[in-house]
Amino acid sequence: MALEVYLRNKYKTEVVPELMKRFGYDNVMAVPRLVKVVVNQALGEAKEDSRILEKAGQELALITGQKPAITRAKKSISNFKLRQGMPIGLRVTLRGDRMWIFLEKLLTVGLPRIRDFRGINPSGFDGRGNYNLGLREQAIFPEITFDMVDAVRGMDIAVVTTAKTDEEARALLELLGFPFRK
Repeated sequence: MALEVYLRNKYKTEVVPELMKRFGYDNVMAVPRLVKVVVNQALGEAKEDSRILEKAGQELALITGQKPAITRAKKSISNFKLRQGMPIGLRVTLRGDRMWIFLEKLLTVGLPRIRDFRGINPSGFDGRGNYNLGLREQAIFPEITFDMVDAVRGMDIAVVTTAKTDEEARALLELLGFPFRK
């Protein structure tokens, strides 16, 4: 049996009927849903020290519950002392239960722990119904203790939906509990 996730149950019982009423969908399958969440960490300093990549990988695996994939440079750029194929970041693609668990953790524990938090930026939509969010530090997640942190590293979170427009995607995310700035 699949893990019972509060956010997924909320989506099925509250969000789907509300979106059907608000946008006039005839079929439940037409209602926008979450496809995946991609967590990306750019680590430019990893080209000098490979231990940075290992440490950041362990932290990202703790946060997401999944082992990150290493992203490599596509081109050589001499000004940045970068060669093609050098490791420059980490990426995790979350789907299914892990996606719902990560989003629940982000919304209920992570975002409220940000200092002077006034809501997330509502202009992070890309025009196709996907939302991008940047975090400045990894220590907002409960798995990361301040003793573990050797350097503050930010991360980008992309929430991919099946929504056709930004308006539909924003309504979906607001109903799921994303605290957008007014």
